[in-house]
Amino acid sequence: MAKVSADALGTEPIGKLLVKQAVPAAIGILVMSLNILVDTIFVGNWIGAVAIAAINIVLPVSFFIAAIGMAIGIGGSSVISRALGASDKERALFALGNQITLTLLISITLVIFGLIYVDFMVDKFGGKGAIFDPAKIYYTIVLYGVPILALCMMGNNVIRAEGKPKFAMIAMIIPSVGNLLMDYILINVLDMGMAGAAWATTTSYVFCFIYIVYFFLAKSELRFNLRHLQLQPKIVSEIAALGSTTLARQGVVSIVYLLMNNTLVELGGESTVTAYAIVSRMLMFALFPVIGITQGFLPIAGYNYGAEEYGRVKETIFTAIKYASFLATIIFIILFVFPEPVTKVFTTDAEVIEQTPGALRWVFAATPMIAIQLIGAAYFQAVGKAFPALMLTLSKQGFFLIPLIIILPKYMGVLGAWVSFPIADVLSTLVTALFLNREIRKTLNSKIKLSLKG
Repeated sequence: MAKVSADALGTEPIGKLLVKQAVPAAIGILVMSLNILVDTIFVGNWIGAVAIAAINIVLPVSFFIAAIGMAIGIGGSSVISRALGASDKERALFALGNQITLTLLISITLVIFGLIYVDFMVDKFGGKGAIFDPAKIYYTIVLYGVPILALCMMGNNVIRAEGKPKFAMIAMIIPSVGNLLMDYILINVLDMGMAGAAWATTTSYVFCFIYIVYFFLAKSELRFNLRHLQLQPKIVSEIAALGSTTLARQGVVSIVYLLMNNTLVELGGESTVTAYAIVSRMLMFALFPVIGITQGFLPIAGYNYGAEEYGRVKETIFTAIKYASFLATIIFIILFVFPEPVTKVFTTDAEVIEQTPGALRWVFAATPMIAIQLIGAAYFQAVGKAFPALMLTLSKQGFFLIPLIIILPKYMGVLGAWVSFPIADVLSTLVTALFLNREIRKTLNSKIKLSLKG
């Protein structure tokens, strides 16, 4: 693998650079998403349809704690990218060390509370009736490995901030492949059921962690020491402000899961919860190239903003939106035309097969326009503007989707839950477009003019 330097983020052509950053990120997300899909298929066929719903109950809890690592990683990576762009390596090292300390302290504390209140958490997230027991088994085991997953999420974003997307891709592929292998051994061969599915997931986190430790010991440009682990109030404050955007996003996603699971189990029963579980897996999987573009966009925008190359930042915004919109439109067409074959891959349950295709069409109806929302929110995070990044990130789920899920099903039943998604996409995209357009006109264009005069 060719050696890649962070300096390339400020020198290579934007289109080429975005592809180099986005493709490994997209492949990593694809493999990770395929892992979730295949894991769901294995569980559905080897354990049963209720097991799919059980895993969906647990995901918001474990994902939220793991998202702490992602939040700290993305917030710290913004600091690192801009520090490297400004040739301030010591600040970058302290940012990395502080990320490790924060991730361990917070994730371990939350896991302890999560294990103490296990019955309460499973019940409140929709684990009722036949779903409760398998959900509790899965939840308890997976939670043991969540601090390791949080460290992996954090480390992956730092690797990408260094301008080494191929290593970040490998870090995402390893747990995915490991999980599928362990699924086969523990569920199919050893017949361990839900416990086997959970231990397979937890073991895969360990595989990823070992690789990330290897990267920082052997490949990273950021060779920190113990003194960099000591928390620095100013860096912690910046990481927290920027990372809160990611954490808030995952927090509201977890609330969406909670509301949807409880709403759907009341309106349509366990089969409708299973249909939502399949739809949510497709939301993770199908959008992998768009999310890959967004992930590739972050270090390029952050580095060039730190280097005061504002023309390159503006070019990166438009190029990323163009690429991501094209890919999002292709995804929309495929899912709109072929929802039935997609559903039948997951289950043979007649009720689930009947309900899922319509849900898929509704949930993905506004997909062609979501690139503006994703890239717009990512821009403010990349350049260190925490408040607008937070507001725009919360706009879809927090300001629009959650209220719609609460209101529309009361009048439209299950259909109201599904149509909430495209309505929220349209509204949040319009809001983001307004903020991003104003930022380009008033900030980037002004800085470009000043630099030309200078």
